[in-house]
Amino acid sequence: MGAGDEKVTVHGENASRRRLAFAEGGEPEIELSWYGITVVGNRRDANQDSFLTVPPVFAVADGMGGHSAGEVASAAVVRRLNELAGDLKVTDDDILELLTQAVDDIEIDAGDTELGAGTTVTGVVISAEDDAPVWKVFNIGDSRVYQYFKGALSQITVDHSVVQHLIDTGAITEEEAEVHPHANVITRAVGLGETPVPDHTTLALIPGQRLLICSDGLTKELTDIGIQYFLSTQPTAERAARTLVEQALGNAGRDNVTVIVIDVHAVGDVIDTGSLVQSGIALDLAEAGDAAEEEEEDISVVSVPSESPATEASATSDPGVTPEPEATSN
Repeated sequence: MGAGDEKVTVHGENASRRRLAFAEGGEPEIELSWYGITVVGNRRDANQDSFLTVPPVFAVADGMGGHSAGEVASAAVVRRLNELAGDLKVTDDDILELLTQAVDDIEIDAGDTELGAGTTVTGVVISAEDDAPVWKVFNIGDSRVYQYFKGALSQITVDHSVVQHLIDTGAITEEEAEVHPHANVITRAVGLGETPVPDHTTLALIPGQRLLICSDGLTKELTDIGIQYFLSTQPTAERAARTLVEQALGNAGRDNVTVIVIDVHAVGDVIDTGSLVQSGIALDLAEAGDAAEEEEEDISVVSVPSESPATEASATSDPGVTPEPEATSN
């Protein structure tokens, strides 16, 4: 099976221990590391995911539709969200306005398609409430945001999907949902001629916190227990992101896989002194420091280089046969 070339839309750059202001005037600051990565997977012949790592916004979009329509839809969403770059006063209304504009962009860019064009989108925005930093979490579809903190993993977003509705109503169990024939069908999207309706959640932004933003290509292959294990045992955001992708590909890699991992090191004068160790994970700190500096082996993935920003990147992976998706599945 030969390698194929593709174009994936990425905005932003990866960063290690970057200090950012979260309020006007530049004080106090937060210190973050983040790493975003995407792969086509083992069975798809194109990558319809896009992602954004441009403070204050970090987001993943998983496109759907026939031919290149999904790529167009996800690219339109991250392109619009990129307009938030450097804005320290982003509101829920700002996000809704940009997603609404993205729907118009999708209709223009995708043109007439048999299955339509749409995308999920989920992510976080750095904001402030009562002079304290917070994450503003937003979500449409079945891509997800997780928090790992002090040894515990929490799913922050709720899927907009047929199986999630069936779980909520007690019609099926979570175990039955994993093998349900409509597991890919979502109930909300950006595009497809619909008005976007995002869910919004506010999450404290605190030292020692690790966030994961991902497309369902990851959660199809790893359980929450597996995700928690790999988030808890990897010393850096880059190592965590790469390991999660490697594990998803090793399990089956049935879909495109996109991952962003964010580590919070400090907020003002409050510094994380090693949340992974405090959570009970026995790490050799010297080894962890060496790992952070070690050059990673190329595993044929899209990543945004930390040296310079990028708007698009190409990736090479082993393509497979892509089943024709339904208009409301990804």
